[in-house]
Amino acid sequence: MPDAAQRLQSLFEQLLGTPLPVRIRAWDGSQAGPPGAPALVVRNRRALRRLMFKPGELGLARAWVAGDLDVEGDLYTALDLMAGFVWERDEDAPGLLASLRDPAVRSAALGLARLGGPPLPPAPPPEEIRRAGSRLHTRRSDRRAISHHYDVGNDFYQLVLGPSMVYSCAYWSAPEEEGGTLEDAQRDKLELVSRKLALRPGQRLLDVGCGWGSMAVHAAREHGVSVVGVTLSQEQAAHARKRVADEGLTDRVEIRVQDYRDVTDGPYDAISSIGMAEHVGSERYLEYAVDLHGLLKPGGRLLNHQIGRRPRRDEDAYDLDAFIDAYVFPDGELAPVGTTVTQLERAGFEVRDVESLREHYALTLRRWVTNLEADWKRAAGLAGVGRARVWRLYMAASAVAFERNRIGVNQVLAVRTPDSGAAGLPLRARTWK
Repeated sequence: MPDAAQRLQSLFEQLLGTPLPVRIRAWDGSQAGPPGAPALVVRNRRALRRLMFKPGELGLARAWVAGDLDVEGDLYTALDLMAGFVWERDEDAPGLLASLRDPAVRSAALGLARLGGPPLPPAPPPEEIRRAGSRLHTRRSDRRAISHHYDVGNDFYQLVLGPSMVYSCAYWSAPEEEGGTLEDAQRDKLELVSRKLALRPGQRLLDVGCGWGSMAVHAAREHGVSVVGVTLSQEQAAHARKRVADEGLTDRVEIRVQDYRDVTDGPYDAISSIGMAEHVGSERYLEYAVDLHGLLKPGGRLLNHQIGRRPRRDEDAYDLDAFIDAYVFPDGELAPVGTTVTQLERAGFEVRDVESLREHYALTLRRWVTNLEADWKRAAGLAGVGRARVWRLYMAASAVAFERNRIGVNQVLAVRTPDSGAAGLPLRARTWK
């Protein structure tokens, strides 16, 4: 009789109509698949139960977070190889997870799992967010979503992000193998934003989603501006305020726990929104853009730094990523960069420059994964093993997605151009470099 790994391999290859690109190692120690390839480790039958009761990415995510599934070998290579058969290969090829909804397929997998007992699904891991209601992007739901992601503990974030405490794409003038460091690249990103905004002494900057205060401190210290930073995370705000005090910048930087929709003390000369707009949601994005436009002086600039996805032929078919939504960024949404530009223009902005930093984010994420793996025991102690597993998978999978152009990240420079038409930008593009 075939062992568990051979039966799993046969099932998967029957579904896919193609050989598996990875090995399978099953709970009984058996292995099958191409020698030397990374292995998908199915530690117990509960992993299959999770997929049967929740066929799709959420079932797979639950199995990973709980430790029922793992990868042996290079994680990036495994994720890249599996992307083509676990998820959709294109919009017309549904992939393995969608195939598990087929009754005949489920019957074969259930037999392999030997379910037995009462037909009850395994409980979700405790790291999965529990939603109290269905309304998205209210002030209350946004506070809860932000707290789920960011109030994990500042020590955990410092371990992952490094001393810069910047949780967004760095700007690499040189990769690490050529002498660049993560801290250098994050400093260069903050300076790039500052130059695009043309910050100078005496101006007021609003930093929307200010995180742990890195942009606010950089802008005040290096460019002499007065900064208001807003965040919904209590832990971020506490850390940011300490940094501001340690830098002696309390007269120029104010950190608030405040929703951007409640900021009423404009006008500002400039607004930075770095890695925040993904939380806004498609239904409220125009409102977000209108609010920021109204907070700027005529001639004021907005730098919107935002992850974007590839457009689909049928945009109505777009669904939130189940793993990201349940474990990482609850209620977060990605939009194509063209949609973002259109919404900013509808709000009254003149879009003057769009710069893709896609490859830069892949490099940044790989460095964060290295930090996490290098101090794994401490990371698991700070955030819990399940949470640390969430972060390892999310960051590694995101790095591969950026490298393969499945997602991107863009800096959009927009201006509240006055009626005179004098936008105040240089005639030559990107002179800030």
